[in-house]
Amino acid sequence: MSMFRSVFSKGGVIAALAGGTAIYWGVNRGEPPATKPVTAALTPPPVALSADKWRSFKLVHKEALTKGVPSPTVLFRFALPDQTMEAGLPVASCVLVRAPIGSSKPDGSNAFVIRPYTPISGNHAKGHMDLAIKVYPDGKMSQHVDKLKVGDLLDFKGPIMKISLDDLSKKARLGLICGGSGLTPMIQVVEELYHQNKSIEVSMIYANVSEKDIIAKERLDALAKQNVTFNIHYAVDKSDSKDFEGSVGYIDRDLLAKQMPPPASDTLILVCGPPGMMKSISGDKLPDKSQGPLSGLLKDMGYTEQQVFKF
Repeated sequence: MSMFRSVFSKGGVIAALAGGTAIYWGVNRGEPPATKPVTAALTPPPVALSADKWRSFKLVHKEALTKGVPSPTVLFRFALPDQTMEAGLPVASCVLVRAPIGSSKPDGSNAFVIRPYTPISGNHAKGHMDLAIKVYPDGKMSQHVDKLKVGDLLDFKGPIMKISLDDLSKKARLGLICGGSGLTPMIQVVEELYHQNKSIEVSMIYANVSEKDIIAKERLDALAKQNVTFNIHYAVDKSDSKDFEGSVGYIDRDLLAKQMPPPASDTLILVCGPPGMMKSISGDKLPDKSQGPLSGLLKDMGYTEQQVFKF
C-alpha cells in the first residue's frame, strides 16, 4: 500500500500511483480502460532578450580582436541575468543597442542613439552575449561602447529577424561573402546550420585589409575541419607573409566565379560588409533597410535578386 494511495469516488476507484499515472476502475465494468499518463505542459526556457522591452546587461570583459588603425575590432562580453540562460537569438537575427548620446532635448537630457549589431557568441552560449564591434573614429555608438568600463550597463532589445534558418535550409548551396565585422551574421548562420546537421554546401569568402584584421580565424578553421561541406577562403588587400593561404587583392569577378556557387534556383548568396564592398559586389540596402535592387558584380554574373540576400 505504500506504493500508492487510493481515492474513492462515486461509481469507482481512482488509484494515484507514485509515477504520476492515474488509472480508473469502474465498479460495474469488467476491464479497466486504457491508461493515460498525466504530463505537465512543457514551457520553453527563459531567454535574456525581449523584443518589446529594453533590458540592461553588464559589461564583464573587453579585448581587442584586431589592432587595425584607425579602426580596431573589439570584443565586448555582456553578462546575462543567469549563467544558465541563453540570449534568445534565432538564426539569423540581430539585436538593437541604445545609449543616451544623441542631441540635447529641451529637458536637458540626451536623445537615444540606436544601432543594430549581430552577436558573435555561439547561438547556444549560456550566461553571456558577445559583440565584435569595429570602433570607428567618427562612430557615435562604437565610440560609446568602447569607452564603457567593466561593470557598466548597456541597453539591448531584440531579436530582429533577418532571414530564417528554414528559408536557408531550403537551398542546396549557400555562398557567403563578408568583409571585416560583416562576418558576424555569417558565422551565426554557419554554426547553426551544422549544429542542426543541415546537409547544405556552404562556401565563404572572408575579406579583410590584412591577415591581422581577420577575426575568429581559429573558429572558422575548426568549422571547416569538422564539416566537409564548408569551405572558407580568406582574402586580404595586402599581405607580407609568404605563408598566407588565400587571395591578395580586392574581391573581383574571377574570385567570385571560383569560390561561389553559380547562379541557380537552389542557390542563395549572402553578403555583408562595409559600404564600398557592398556597392562593388551587390549594391547596398536602401535607406529604409529594405533589400533594394541588385547591382555590382553579382548582377553582372547573372545572379537574380531572388538569389542574393544583403544583411
